[in-house]
Amino acid sequence: MAHFSSEDEAMLQAMLRQLFLSVKEKITGAPSLECAEEILLHLEETDENFHNYEFVKYLRQRICNTLGSMIEEEMEKCISDQNQDDESGYDTVVQHVTKRTQESKEYKEMMHSLKNVMMIVVESMINKFEEDEIRNQERQRRIQKEKSHSYCTDNCSDSDSSFNQSYKFCPGKLQLILDQLDPGQPKEVRYEALQTLCSAPPSDVLNCENWTSLCDKLKVALSDPDPVFSDRILKFYAQTFTLSPLHMTKEIYTSLAKYLEVYFLSRENHIPTLSAGIDITNTNMIRLLKKVRLLNEYQREAPSFWIRHPEKYMEEIVESTLSLLSVKHDQSHLMSQKVLDPIYFFALVDTKAVWFQKWMHAYYSRSAVLRLLEKKYKSLITTAVQQCVQYFELCQTMRTGEILEQSKHCGNRQKTFYYSGQELQYIYFIHSLCLLGRLLIYTQGRKLFPVKLKNRKDSVSLTELLVLFTQLIYYSPSCPRTTSASELENYSPASMVTEVLQILCDQKECAIECLYNNTVIEALLQPIHNIMKGTEAALNCSETALTQIADILARIASVEEGLSLLLYGENMNSSKENSPTGAHIIAQFSKKLLDEDISTFSGSEILPVVKGAFISVCRQIYGTCEGLQVLISYGLHESIAKVWKKTSFLSERIPTPVEGSDSVSSVSQVSQNIMAWEENLLDDLLNFAATPKGLLLLQRTGAINECVTFMFNRYAKKLQISKHRRFDYGVLITQVASTATGAIALKNSDVIDRLIALNSEAKIRSLFNYEQSHIFGLRDFIIDALSVERNHVLVRISLVGGPLERILPPRILEKGDDPYPWPMFASYPLPKCYLSEAKRNVDIKLDNDLGNLLLCFKVSDKQTEWIENCRRQFCKVMKAKPDIISGSALVELLEKFVLHLTESPSECYFPSVEYTVTDASVRSENLSSVQQLGIKMTIRYGKFLNLLKDGAENDLTWVLKHSQRLLKQQQAPANSSLLCLQGNYAGHDWFVSSLFMIMLGDKEKTFQFLQQFSRILTSAFLWLPRLHVSKYLPTETVESGIHPIYFCSTHYIEMLLKAEVPLVFSAFHMSGFAPSQICLQWITQCFWNYLDWIEICHYIATCVFLGPDYQVYICIAVFKHLQQDILQHTQTQDLQVFLKEEALHGFRVSDYFEYMEALEQNYRPVLLREMRNIRVLSV
Repeated sequence: MAHFSSEDEAMLQAMLRQLFLSVKEKITGAPSLECAEEILLHLEETDENFHNYEFVKYLRQRICNTLGSMIEEEMEKCISDQNQDDESGYDTVVQHVTKRTQESKEYKEMMHSLKNVMMIVVESMINKFEEDEIRNQERQRRIQKEKSHSYCTDNCSDSDSSFNQSYKFCPGKLQLILDQLDPGQPKEVRYEALQTLCSAPPSDVLNCENWTSLCDKLKVALSDPDPVFSDRILKFYAQTFTLSPLHMTKEIYTSLAKYLEVYFLSRENHIPTLSAGIDITNTNMIRLLKKVRLLNEYQREAPSFWIRHPEKYMEEIVESTLSLLSVKHDQSHLMSQKVLDPIYFFALVDTKAVWFQKWMHAYYSRSAVLRLLEKKYKSLITTAVQQCVQYFELCQTMRTGEILEQSKHCGNRQKTFYYSGQELQYIYFIHSLCLLGRLLIYTQGRKLFPVKLKNRKDSVSLTELLVLFTQLIYYSPSCPRTTSASELENYSPASMVTEVLQILCDQKECAIECLYNNTVIEALLQPIHNIMKGTEAALNCSETALTQIADILARIASVEEGLSLLLYGENMNSSKENSPTGAHIIAQFSKKLLDEDISTFSGSEILPVVKGAFISVCRQIYGTCEGLQVLISYGLHESIAKVWKKTSFLSERIPTPVEGSDSVSSVSQVSQNIMAWEENLLDDLLNFAATPKGLLLLQRTGAINECVTFMFNRYAKKLQISKHRRFDYGVLITQVASTATGAIALKNSDVIDRLIALNSEAKIRSLFNYEQSHIFGLRDFIIDALSVERNHVLVRISLVGGPLERILPPRILEKGDDPYPWPMFASYPLPKCYLSEAKRNVDIKLDNDLGNLLLCFKVSDKQTEWIENCRRQFCKVMKAKPDIISGSALVELLEKFVLHLTESPSECYFPSVEYTVTDASVRSENLSSVQQLGIKMTIRYGKFLNLLKDGAENDLTWVLKHSQRLLKQQQAPANSSLLCLQGNYAGHDWFVSSLFMIMLGDKEKTFQFLQQFSRILTSAFLWLPRLHVSKYLPTETVESGIHPIYFCSTHYIEMLLKAEVPLVFSAFHMSGFAPSQICLQWITQCFWNYLDWIEICHYIATCVFLGPDYQVYICIAVFKHLQQDILQHTQTQDLQVFLKEEALHGFRVSDYFEYMEALEQNYRPVLLREMRNIRVLSV
């Protein structure tokens, strides 16, 4: 404040003036004060220039200067704490930092200072505004006086009986009005007194000492039989509501509410019975409804301004309202003789209980409402539940037409003058439904249950109420197809219930407590059971009801907790075979709908909208790895593809409409419907691409090109992919691009605009040659961003190694006198400063634990026992002394273990192949340029690690040629146009190169091991070329070009990642990047350049000893290790670059052995079963 100068004040005034002028049109165009406030509160969302306003910049700078360092410190502290808490996430950090900031001394001082500054500025602006207004008025008066001075006369009189603008109330005057309002006074006197009262400022009236007496007089006057007089009293109330502050309007509101409460309780007033109904042309009813409507209108407006006033004013308004609505007459034994309570009239003027919705919106008023409901007015909730129960019982007994008439009448109430008892009951039901629906959103509201009803032995629990709501969808009749939506204004019972359930579904905490249980799910699935069983009840379930149920199920399936409930039920470990879970029932029903195999309906009666609605539920399920696992046996991809092909054929046969023909509009409508259905089916198929295994299924349908084109068209139009989608286009494109067929489809659809690659010798050489590389960088050794980046790339592609085995130059200049001390790499050999002094190959002396492990192979024992014994000993060594599993010891371990495995028929997954090819015959075997380049890189890396000697290049070439010939004997030609399936495996065989280095360059040992290893299941997942166009795979799988590592290993990596490291899984989806893609890269190149050599050896050894499923567990362990880095790079939006380019710093396979053993306990049965099933067509 001490530094706040007049210049600062002028500057802030200018900033505020700019802001006010910019939002002037929005504010002045607002229909109410509440709307104006909403506009200002959401200005950042609606005004694209929001962050360009100088005032906003000023506030941001002020916050940054005052709190910036404190926020950064808190963030670092939280991130540090998260290392001990894997469950913490970004939202938790934000909440914690926000809370600590708001509680800090600095924040409070800043807010205090800001308030003081802004009060000065605003007060100054107001004063200036008032001064300008006074000057303008003076100017106007002077001009007016000059114009009219010649017309001045003595016509002005101070004897007028009405108040003028300077009138001031006094106690004596108000007492006179009180006397004149007495019912015994003549009509003219009372009218005059009322006119005087209406003309006076409300503040003067309410501030007088006689206000209490006047209030009593007004209540009496409200019941005056003279309609003109009572209307004028009501006008005074309305005027007070409009013009007075809350503490005054509160008095008027509670006065009117108390009057109505007394009015309904009085036996003298003729309040109609339920059987008589309400005739709104009746004078008494008109007057009563006007009073109720006035009160209701104030109820709707009050929340927009009562937060600015003391809580007691709001509480008095709330309590007077609840007291009025809780009024109950002495109930007659006959329902028809029941006198209408106030709630019926409020339901008539506010059917959807908008007043309650607004009161529950803010915590300020919600807490008061819920507290009073719990302590004094729970009967209001009880009667609302009672009304819903009675309506449900009515639906079970009444004819469809009668109930439809009620809902139609409700929707068209402005066209009617009489409401029957049944219609009033229906309107009250809708009001009760909306009130309860809003109540259930909040925790304290749900705590009001269970409620005890009259004539009912047991209380109604929360679950029972939700079951009741659900049953109302299919028990209450829906509107016929001929009824337009506008005609009923969404007042049909099923639509109203669906709307309430949709709101509950969208509130996660509420949905978990209310909807996510077996009882409610069973109620939702009941009509499906009925239809599939062909029961009589199925005939009464309309297509509209089925669509609404499907929408609720889709919303439940779109949330993790809801999806889990549908997949496994409430107790995952006690699922009974005799009671299939919700997902199975939905899939069975959807399958029958698609195949038109439902006896209840004929094919023509099942509208595409019903089919589409239930496939949408399935889509939420099979769009996840765990969901596809459950639904895969139903073959939904085949059924959807079959219907799509049929629909596509129909769309091509629609005749072209002839201009001037009567059939133009009908043909056009049919065409639109078919096209919409065709697109919906394509969207359903496209959702299979959300998972690796699902992409294989999509590819088998033959519709992948059309699906990708459909996705591109929607993306080009900036349309959402589909309803309730968990992810965006990025995830789908990433998954599709991971396969050859998918990449071709993307290319054909223009999703991939262009691809630039260094794919020729000339381009690669020009990258080294500075004189010829001006298009890549500068000619001289001038250090700039481009030359630094080029040096980094050249070193990276020339040097192989893990995080401790190679040193990469930085990509940015450093601070100081020598910003780039690294030598430029322009020609071989590579400067030595880039070579790490990491551990080189040193043979380990025989250790006791290692000796025990080797001893396992000599003990003659039962096959199963010795395998388990070996594995147990291997795990023990890996946990205690992992470094000894390397060098010649590792060679001996792998050779003996695989040899023993192949001697057991149960452990051999692939048949034995006789190999008699000679060295002479393989000389003609050609290796691709990629293979040759890989050989050079392998030799360079092996020599660096002291694993390989001179001449190793020829030996590795020999091994690769023989292994290539060995695999050719087990291949079958693929009938496919994919280039990657023509000839040999397209990439370099990194597994064989790794094995050659493990075997210390011994070509005979390497190839002999490969021959034995190729028989066990692990070879299918560690050695990628092993299943290239393999005759052991189904033809459809081979022709898809998708390797089992993708549709099996990475599929389950994604499934486990979601369950075990959910924050990382969410980060991937937020980034539009699929975990399967980076895992495919890691596995394909055997973690080269990502892990150090010893860890690569441990990765291979672990998978060989413990099984192929450990490939999945190791990848999960890597993601767990990288969790904090992944979350950080998700925020900086460079996750894909980080994962693809950065080595896995600090990761050791041995550190995560106990974690991986826990994963094995939970997932091995499923994973090994699926891995063994790769030879079966049905994946």
